[in-house]
Amino acid sequence: MSDMSLSEAPALPFQRIAASSAEPRTPQDLRDLHYPFGRWVPDHGTLFEVAPGIHWTRMGLPFGLDHINLWVLDAGDGWAIVDTGVNLPASKRAWERLFAGPLAGKPVTRVIVTHYHPDHLGLAGWLCALWNVPLEIARTEYLLARSLILDVRDAPPPEAVDFSIRAGWPDTAVTEMRQKPWGNFHKIISPLPAGFKRIKDGDVLTIGARQWRVVTGRGHAPEHSCLVSDDVMIAGDQVLPRITSNVSVYPTEPFADPLADWLESIETLRAIDPGILVLPAHNEPFTGLHTRLDQLRADHVDKLAKLLAFCAEPRTAVDSFATLFRKPIGESDYGIATGEAVAHLHWLEERGQLRRITDALGVDRFVAI
Repeated sequence: MSDMSLSEAPALPFQRIAASSAEPRTPQDLRDLHYPFGRWVPDHGTLFEVAPGIHWTRMGLPFGLDHINLWVLDAGDGWAIVDTGVNLPASKRAWERLFAGPLAGKPVTRVIVTHYHPDHLGLAGWLCALWNVPLEIARTEYLLARSLILDVRDAPPPEAVDFSIRAGWPDTAVTEMRQKPWGNFHKIISPLPAGFKRIKDGDVLTIGARQWRVVTGRGHAPEHSCLVSDDVMIAGDQVLPRITSNVSVYPTEPFADPLADWLESIETLRAIDPGILVLPAHNEPFTGLHTRLDQLRADHVDKLAKLLAFCAEPRTAVDSFATLFRKPIGESDYGIATGEAVAHLHWLEERGQLRRITDALGVDRFVAI
């Protein structure tokens, strides 16, 4: 599972700015958003206080998107961790340095996870066992993670192969897919607790001197939990400042319409104070929430319009890659690109703007009505 969409690359190249001991850089405005700490970021495995009682740490990821922001909240008698990093030795070592250093003296009393993706959930089980605390997560996210951890096979299930054929994958890519084992999710997820503590939309979590309201977003994940305090929002992947979150259809629900959930969630988030400090899972903290929501919506609306025009003739999901994505899509990216392309095609189909034609080989093509 990927957080970063292929449909929008960072506006500027990501720069790892070391020396967390230095003062944050001068505030910066970029694409109508305000970055109060500029493009400065803390060193991996160190802490920086972005607001009273709210600490920012950053850890590495073994993906194209090479970092994740994690948050440590002062809970009074302990620490509350929001999101955990992937289950890799380097991430564990980073947490151990924090526990021996700036977090020493108080235990971790809560582990909260925004959604099921491995960079957010990966070390949750390890942390919960280490500190003997429950995992707090939305029910759908927990159950989905449990099912994905268990779904390990020697070859892809027929449904996954059919999904790729319907999308118009070339025969070589389908053949290669058939020869690979299925189910990598478990590889960077520490064993999850057998039970969890449910959080849900509208819940209020009291953590130290602050109260945090749970606001659920959908589309990127089925039940993504954002945490909103008076002047701060922990946004996870629901609002990122310079990249768009992946919104995809998967073989497990091949006729889903997640883009509708995503666009609906954008409108839901408009109820949040536009001046709030947004703490995203990737890139840097920013203000300008409503501006960013406008940008995210406009990006998808633009792509839908281009896709509809492209489908004046019948097109497969693979055909649409060049229209939807800014970079060429190689076969190594077919999985994530297919999910996003199908999501946009389904949105148009569900609203009566495209019609699906399935040929004798099981390939779906979509044509404008």
